[in-house]
Amino acid sequence: MGRFRTAKHYAAASILLPGSATLIWPGKVWLTALLLIWLVACAAIWIREERKEHQERLARTIGAMQNAGIRTLNHHRHDWMNDLQVLFGYTRMGKLDKTIGYVEKIRERMAAESAISKLGSPSLISFIQSFRTVTNSLALEVDIKGDLHLNELSLDGEAVAETIIHTINAYRFAVKADSATLSVLKLELSADEDALYASFYYEGELMNEQQWSQKIKQQLEGAPLKPVGSVQNFSKVLLRAEMRA
Repeated sequence: MGRFRTAKHYAAASILLPGSATLIWPGKVWLTALLLIWLVACAAIWIREERKEHQERLARTIGAMQNAGIRTLNHHRHDWMNDLQVLFGYTRMGKLDKTIGYVEKIRERMAAESAISKLGSPSLISFIQSFRTVTNSLALEVDIKGDLHLNELSLDGEAVAETIIHTINAYRFAVKADSATLSVLKLELSADEDALYASFYYEGELMNEQQWSQKIKQQLEGAPLKPVGSVQNFSKVLLRAEMRA
């Protein structure tokens, strides 16, 4: 995109030439006409380069989204292959009780993924579903109570989704990656007639708890989700968003 900016800047700077000539020799009609033609040509170049820059930016964004989608699908495919191998192993060994138990685990996971896909916020759904593709140091578990659709609640669903994403990222960037055990962040979402509740439960270590705390405070300033109670620590963060009257 740098080449587009360079072309625009050169075009803008070139106006100085006819502009200076017009100032040095005022009253020259042909110089005034030349300046106007030059301005129109520079404007056309600027608009053309702006469009090219926008198209390239859009292409990069689409490419990044496609790559993220491919990585997410690959992770899900890997999970299903593992599940099939486990079920096949139990079946060959005739362990019917273990097969039934494992199928029940798969059913529960499918129900959880179905609830996530119905959240009503494309940005939050995409973020949760692709989370495993962006980090190996933090596992995210999501528990949605009941049928929850952010876009159908009487609150700013996208602002709520953005706050949830920022809060998860605050943990992701603060997690102690060299810990002996995998850190786990559990997100619970629920709602009643009065409010939406987002609860975060963290098991693991942080690199710097004070920096994490400052980051959380920054993310919650002006956000629809507000802390429940005055005492919050990294192991448990309870947030609440009031429904509109």
